[in-house]
Amino acid sequence: MTDTITVFKGDGIGPEIVAEAKKVLDKAGEKYGHSFTYQDILMGGCSIDATGVPLTDEAIAAAKASDAVLMGSIGGNTQTSPWYKLAPELRPEAGLLKLRKSLNLFANLRPAYLYEELKEACPLRDDIIGDGFDMMIMRELTGGLYFGERSTEKEGDQMVAHDSMSYSESEIRRIAKRGFDIAMKRNKKVTSVDKANVLDTSRLWRKVVEEVAKEYPKVTLEHMLVDNCAMQLVRDPKQFDVILTENMFGDILSDEASMVTGSIGMLSSASLREDSFGMYEPSHGSAPDIAGQNIANPIATILSAAMMLRYSFDLDQEAKDVEDAIEKVLKEGYRTTDIMSEGKTLVGTREMGDLIVNHL
Repeated sequence: MTDTITVFKGDGIGPEIVAEAKKVLDKAGEKYGHSFTYQDILMGGCSIDATGVPLTDEAIAAAKASDAVLMGSIGGNTQTSPWYKLAPELRPEAGLLKLRKSLNLFANLRPAYLYEELKEACPLRDDIIGDGFDMMIMRELTGGLYFGERSTEKEGDQMVAHDSMSYSESEIRRIAKRGFDIAMKRNKKVTSVDKANVLDTSRLWRKVVEEVAKEYPKVTLEHMLVDNCAMQLVRDPKQFDVILTENMFGDILSDEASMVTGSIGMLSSASLREDSFGMYEPSHGSAPDIAGQNIANPIATILSAAMMLRYSFDLDQEAKDVEDAIEKVLKEGYRTTDIMSEGKTLVGTREMGDLIVNHL
């Protein structure tokens, strides 16, 4: 079996971390008799430098023709990079938004899991962490404030900016169904996060989620206001299984959850549509300050590749083997600089990739 993967290495540390994920995918494929072909395509700052735009129509066509997309990281230093002197629609991140919309990737999955071996990196007290936590944040990705109409215009003697936010019943229903499906494979609890005490979009969100919940009698549903959820994530993260929420709330809460785990360099991400196609990327940014130094943590990208094996290629055992290999390497005390602690062995990006491959 050969699957075609479109690869956007991207900017900053992107090429380094993607190289390690490909190494791991190839080893898993070799072990189980699968093969992967990779098509390297430009997106983000590197695409701006080469073509003048963050994402070309040819790049979108290549992604659509593949079985899945693997991505590194997009963007640069917003203070110093010339990319951020361009019009907003020509900046690196605009390419990513365009790709998500073009591929109809409406569901973003971000696991937040505390490894036993990395407990010391967690900023929360031991009595709060307890036996650890394991949650999945399910974020709607193609609607809401980020895709609404916007303007900045002069009104009278001052500038006024407008951003509009809308959600349709069908947009809410499809993300809710995906959230409940994931919960059925986990601990059968969904926490739907909204701002229904203020926003009309949230009131509709809550109504539709309750309708979908009736189709999943084994799943417990609770509603939580977004400000309370932000507090509960640091007060008692163990209470969460699947957090289901809209685009902007999910963007903020998933970053908060990532820091509760101790390192954003450990957190994977999958963006899915209604079939098996998906785009897989680490949750962290491009870290241009450490690019090319062989010190970036590739584990989030490797875990994203494991999610690809599971969700796009239906290779559950292969995915579990990759996750187990990472856990073994951590148990043996190997660390990249972002998760380094006293008494552990410091390794670089390539070395971490090799260690994980050797445990497969």
